[in-house]
Amino acid sequence: MRLIWHGHACFRLEGSGLSIVTDPYTPGPGSSGLPHLPDDPPDVVLLSSAGDEAHSCWQAVPGSPRVVNALDAVDVPVRLSDIVEVIGIAAREGNDRSDEPSPNAMYVLTLDELTICHMGDIGTPVSNEQLRVLAGRVDVLLALAGGGLTIALSDLDDAIEAIGPAVVVPMHYWFPGLRYQVGTLGDFLGRRRHDRLVEMDGSVVELTRSSLPSDRTTIVLQPFSRSIEG
Repeated sequence: MRLIWHGHACFRLEGSGLSIVTDPYTPGPGSSGLPHLPDDPPDVVLLSSAGDEAHSCWQAVPGSPRVVNALDAVDVPVRLSDIVEVIGIAAREGNDRSDEPSPNAMYVLTLDELTICHMGDIGTPVSNEQLRVLAGRVDVLLALAGGGLTIALSDLDDAIEAIGPAVVVPMHYWFPGLRYQVGTLGDFLGRRRHDRLVEMDGSVVELTRSSLPSDRTTIVLQPFSRSIEG
């Protein structure tokens, strides 16, 4: 399974014969501050909700991919191919937003025998009901590491321990050029001192079932996107 981080909550996942883009941000200096996504079209775009411009700009994704809102996969999984389905886990934003918290979904899928969970835009502690779907079943957790309007870092610590992934990939944190108000990677890493840390030189990591670490490992990717001037 190949994982490419484009920045914020947007990844490209490649495995099991599929290419999937997750939670695409709205590009441009007046929004995310990030440029358009690369020109390589995916098969599917997965959204944690359809109403948040930082997580749902499928129009910025090249080609004509199938667009799936993970909220539509909460009650019944949505099949993406003959062998891949996505499961949505209902969540909501935090109460500290200036407007009414809106629903979104974490989502889970398996590619190349690895189960990945994308945390969407959850802004509350992960509940016992949500953990019943996740605990002991996730190999790779794409974790909301910026605090602020998403899950508090102390609650994220608890969620990571309860879910038990082998690999944690931080996302949704600040880096130069990003205009969204999120916390820093350093704040997150300062709390993960017991994890093995792997800092990649680029935006890509390839994982297999046989290569999963026995000790929990945080893998830090560099964002593929580059900031827009102006």
